[in-house]
Parts: sequence; C-alpha cells; structure tokens
Amino acid sequence: MVGLAVMGANLALNLADAGNRVAVYNRTHAVTEEFMRGEAATKDMVGVGSLEELVSLLEPPRVILLMVKAGPAVDELINTLSDHLETGDVIIDGGNSLYTDTERRQTEVEGRGLLYLGMGISGGEEGARHGPSLMPGGSAAAWGRVEPILKGIAARAPDGSPCCDWIGPGGAGHFVKMVHNGIEYGDMQVIAEAYDLMRRGMGMSPAQISGVFGVWNDGRLRSYLVEITRDILATSENGTPMVDLILDAAGQKGTGKWTVISSMEFGEPTTLVAEAVYARIVSSDPERRQKAAEVFPTPTGELGGVGTEDIEQSLYASKIISYAQGFRLMGRASAEHQWDLDPGSIASIWRAGCIIRAAFLEDITAAYLRNPGLEDMTEDGFFSKALLDAENPWRRVVAGAVTAGIPAPAYSSALGYFDSMRSARLPADLIQAQRDYFGAHTFERVDRPRGEFFHHEW
Repeated sequence: MVGLAVMGANLALNLADAGNRVAVYNRTHAVTEEFMRGEAATKDMVGVGSLEELVSLLEPPRVILLMVKAGPAVDELINTLSDHLETGDVIIDGGNSLYTDTERRQTEVEGRGLLYLGMGISGGEEGARHGPSLMPGGSAAAWGRVEPILKGIAARAPDGSPCCDWIGPGGAGHFVKMVHNGIEYGDMQVIAEAYDLMRRGMGMSPAQISGVFGVWNDGRLRSYLVEITRDILATSENGTPMVDLILDAAGQKGTGKWTVISSMEFGEPTTLVAEAVYARIVSSDPERRQKAAEVFPTPTGELGGVGTEDIEQSLYASKIISYAQGFRLMGRASAEHQWDLDPGSIASIWRAGCIIRAAFLEDITAAYLRNPGLEDMTEDGFFSKALLDAENPWRRVVAGAVTAGIPAPAYSSALGYFDSMRSARLPADLIQAQRDYFGAHTFERVDRPRGEFFHHEW
C-alpha cells in the first residue's frame, strides 16, 4: 500500500483483516510511523521508509496499490516504482484518475513488462475499512492475480455476492467510477431539491423533513444518501439545526465535471448530472447570490397544491432519468473503446459498499437480467411504468417550483429530457434550416433515406 491518507489507511487495515500480509509506505514517514502505532500494530503489517524497501519485502509477483491524489503524483510514483519492479508485477491505481490517463499509463507500464490496473473505489472511509465497491479495469492478465484479494475485501450485496468484478480493459474501471461519481452528484442534487422544496416551499422544519426522509428510506428510495440525509436533518447544535449553520457553498473534486465533458465527447446527454455540477458552481458564490437576492425578490416562495408524495415521485422519476443517462453513456463509451461493459454487473457491484448504494440498484440489476441487450433502462417495463405513474405529480412539482421561484434544475432538466426523448418531432428541423441558411451546412430530408444531405438556396 502506497499512500496512508484516510482511504489508503483504511484499505490497508481491511486487507490485513482479510488475511493478507501488508507492507505500507507513505511519502511522509511520520505518517507511516503514526499509522503503525495505531490499530495496524495488531495486524500482520509492516511499515517501511522507502519504496525500495517496500519492493524488497514483497515476493514476486508483487501487487502494489497506489492510493495517492490523482494527477502527476501517480506518474511520478509509477516511474520510480517501475525501476525496482520485475516482469509480471502488478501496479493498481486506486485513486480517482481520469480514464484517459489510465489508458496511457497502462500502455507505458505494460511496455516495461509490468501489469497495470486502474480501479475505481467507492464507499468513503467506512467502505474502505469494512467493504467498498471496487471497479477494476486494465491489464486483463492482472485480474486473475488480484481477483481473490479484491473480492475478499469488497462489500457484500444483499444476496452475498462481492461488490467487485472485472469491468474491462484499458480505462474501463476508472470510466465506470467516473460515471458513478457523476450519478452521485445527481443523486445528491435531487435530494437537495426535495429538501429545498419542503423547507422553503412548504414551510417545514429540518426535523419534519428528516421524518419525511425517514419514511422514504423505508420505501423504494431506501439508500445510503437518503439515510444520511435523514440523520443530518435531525442533528442540531445548541438548539439550531446543524444544516442551518453550514455555508451553502458546495465543493467538488472534478469527477462530475469529467462525466459531463465525456458525455459531450460521446454524444450521450447527461443533463441531470450537468445541472448538478452547475448547481454546485452557482452555490459556490454566496456573496454574489446575496446581492442578487436583494435586487430580485423571490416571487412567492410557496408551493401551492403540492404534497410530499408529489416530491417523492419527482425525485424518483428524476433519479430514473439520471441513471438511464449514465448507463447510456457507459454503453456508448464501451462500444467506442471495445470494453464490452456489462451494465447488469455494474449495477450489481453498486448495490452495496458505494456511496450510491440503494434498493433502486436491485431494480436496475433485475432489468438487465431480464434483457441483457437493453439499450435504455427507461424502456424496461418496470421503469417505464414508474415514469408514467410519476408524470403528473412531477409536472406539478416543476410548475409549482417555477411559480414559487424555487430552483429545481435537476427535476426540470430530467422532465425536459423525458419530454424531448418521447417527442416524435423536435424543432431541430428549424435549427438545421438556420444552419443551412447562414452556413450551407446542409440537412437531411424526411422524404429521403438517412445519410443523404441537401442544401437549399434560401
């Protein structure tokens, strides 16, 4: 293990608990020494002061897991390690690296006779310690070597299966983790919008909203994020709701942005994730928002004719759209990179351990088991019925939010996508005419086969 920050330290302990002998290294040796004085002191584990010592302690073929910040530090480590490793040794990058960096690194490492894996890890501190969701991809030859190790520390789904499976070659593992994080951005945004609509639009207190999330967590929205939202809203400090003491400026580390950029590159819209990313960007400038609030007062701030059950339907429907977009993006990337991604397997390994773990993923897994060739999960009977059932309350909530002046960008975007995708005809015909008018960009015709292009002298 190289890197003993929160994730690396907890993964090292998890690996030791699973019966592995573990050598650990951190660039700042004082961190290694402190780690070895803690819980690690009771494990089959040794702390080392250099990468050379780390390599010398491991028997070939070695397995080295890097848990360092994505970026140049990973390249530097790989270059240093490669000088000391032997043919067949395995390097695993467990950070949130951009998948294109992983593909480049795999080529470079394999050129030296080594094996390379880019592995997505989700679950946070608790998951790392007691069972994360793992998404390994890269050198196929390395999978057989590390499979028992990784499955031995992974979370267990309700049916007992490990939340770890081979994702595919190249950057497949890190791409799937990137989309996971993008979906996570979306999940957090639809939950936050539900909270805002109940708080501002219905005048409910955080404690009352906590109760609603508690009810939802006993139903089809049961998930880790809904569960912790319930707990957060029930927490106070000196009688003040804790959430009211937190500055409303959300941070981000980049994986949501990468998801949106990739969706543009592959031509598969992830509109809800995009709105979630932009919502964080808008939130990050509270001073500017405060000035605007003084100039532009909110219209009413009251949701008329909307109940919590309508908001639940809107949240659920928007969640379906977000996941459908994410899985379509993975499918397109898989086709272009020839990764042969298995959407059912991906949904399955997200059922436990990861941040987006939810009962909802059982339904997605079941949909792909029913139809492994399913191109869009909204076409599955279970989800199409859910969207149709939610349509009227979804529209009420979005319309009510617009009237009340309460932003609900994720719900609005998801509904807009839903309406666009089921429109037999869109106004893109006019856009193509405009493009042809000012730039002779040509257009296709409805009375001729696809692929034939025409220009009109306007």
